[in-house]
Amino acid sequence: MSLTVSQLIISALKQYGTPFVTGLPGHGNWSFLDALAAPDSGVEFIQVLHEQSAAHIADAYFRVTGQPICAATSIGPGATNTVIGLATAACDSSAFMLITGSAATHMRGHGVMQELDRFNSPDFPHVTKAVTKRNYDLINADMAPFIMHRAFNAMLTGRPGPVHIDVPLDVQVMETDLPIQDLNKRIPVGKPRADEDAINAAIELLLSAKRPCMVVGGGAVCADAAPEVASLAEKLNIPVVFTWNGKGAIAEDNPLCAGTVGWPGSLAGNNTSANADVLLSLGCRFTDWSASSYRKGSAYSIPPGKLIHIDIDPHEIGKNYQTECGITGDIKAVLGDILAGISKQQAQRTSKARESYLDGIQGLKSQWEDILERRRSVDTIPTTMLRVLRSLRSVLPRNGIVTVGSGHPQSSTKQAFPVYEPRTHITSGSYSSMGFAVPAAIAAKLGKPDTPVVCIIGDGDMMMSIQELAMCIMYNLPIVFLVLNNSGYISIRDGQDGLIGRNIGSEFNYHRGNQKPYSIDFPATARSFGFEYATRISETSELDDALKRALSSNAPALVEVPITRDVSIAAAEVVGWWDFPLLPHAPEAVRADYAEGLAAEQHR
Repeated sequence: MSLTVSQLIISALKQYGTPFVTGLPGHGNWSFLDALAAPDSGVEFIQVLHEQSAAHIADAYFRVTGQPICAATSIGPGATNTVIGLATAACDSSAFMLITGSAATHMRGHGVMQELDRFNSPDFPHVTKAVTKRNYDLINADMAPFIMHRAFNAMLTGRPGPVHIDVPLDVQVMETDLPIQDLNKRIPVGKPRADEDAINAAIELLLSAKRPCMVVGGGAVCADAAPEVASLAEKLNIPVVFTWNGKGAIAEDNPLCAGTVGWPGSLAGNNTSANADVLLSLGCRFTDWSASSYRKGSAYSIPPGKLIHIDIDPHEIGKNYQTECGITGDIKAVLGDILAGISKQQAQRTSKARESYLDGIQGLKSQWEDILERRRSVDTIPTTMLRVLRSLRSVLPRNGIVTVGSGHPQSSTKQAFPVYEPRTHITSGSYSSMGFAVPAAIAAKLGKPDTPVVCIIGDGDMMMSIQELAMCIMYNLPIVFLVLNNSGYISIRDGQDGLIGRNIGSEFNYHRGNQKPYSIDFPATARSFGFEYATRISETSELDDALKRALSSNAPALVEVPITRDVSIAAAEVVGWWDFPLLPHAPEAVRADYAEGLAAEQHR
């Protein structure tokens, strides 16, 4: 039976397990979206209010479920609005498919409405080239089945990533008799494993280490390796630290979880990793934030520490730190082989020898909790982010999902909000995109409709995608939006003040008036979208009840909490180091520390 290209793509998405296409209609893709309107399409269209949100929804859906979905937009502005979402997914190794409309093949290069054609016709695939794993120009109908299974192969094998398919208007309505291919016969069977010599070398290093440390990144979560992470840690008494996207790879109430690492890190996390004689890295790219900008002794000391670096992507092995043992392979499979290669007797002997080492880490963890208490125990309004997060953790089930915005909410949640299960902490880690958290929460609810979802977000980030609150009403998505309102991009202000000595453009104030803070009325705005429960906290004693009511409402809800601008208590503790080149008028102490830190960087 002949199908149009649009019908074939939708049929392939259905056959390959994709439940949703999210996006906006335009003249460039309405023929494609028409295939979704068929009663038997089997794929639901999710309408967003801005195309960036469509990309973020598709990205976050993969992070939560491990299943890629599709975002679809028109030609021109609708397509280019997705670039931030593509870049966010590419940096964090998250998979989704973007399908965009394109000028009809017989119109290419003639400057039709919304066409980019200054250098190439079309130009848009060149725009997405740097932020996708693969992109495809689908220029005739018979290419469609091939491109679909190739696109899924690219997304799901090796290091995951987004793909882009550009489909001209005339090709969308062309017909083909070629069948959709069986995806199971077009992708590899099994996962890449390490060779025996590499496994044995890693085991030898782990058994001989006196101060080992395991560093889990987003790759460990993506590989569904959390059970193996915990098993190896417990078998050999190895403390575990985690990065932004590694949060959730081990339950944070596991005694072997030492906390987060990097900038901002934690006292126990950074101390443990910086003093380790052997580090086992699992799906960690050692970005500057996760490695304290490579300043020796801040997050890591490599050398003299010896690094076992395991990653699905050989490009990452040895990129920022020299390795004693570099292993390319699937983390779950490699850890399974390491576990199988360690005897019960070896494990017992090694674990016993590390008891005093672990006692010292427990002491650091206790000190760290005491340090955080100063921020967690503030009972005035405006309050601190850690005080709000303490209340949220007390009422949110262990399996509850949090999506987290950029800036102080992101750092505070990483540092001081315990997470117990993988794929329940969703954040725009490496690219740190504003506008991500709200659509990510929508994706989480679409993917896990029976799981509580809370979006932890600052007021500045909320304003980037506040229009998507309408989606929560239109699709009846019971998400709680926890707005931590400090009237500005205050993480940027604090960085300006601390590293430069003054700030500009980072506070929301009445700039041509009395300079007092400015804010919209978030509860009133939410109610205007159709939210029935939307409230602003006036006393910290109201927090627990407000959050409980929001979670139990079974409807979209918003809780706004005024947050202090006092840099000494407002958000995360500054632990770790960040390389930020300084202006001459930066404070002298900061410039002296920068010179010292720059000299101690190990990545060069």
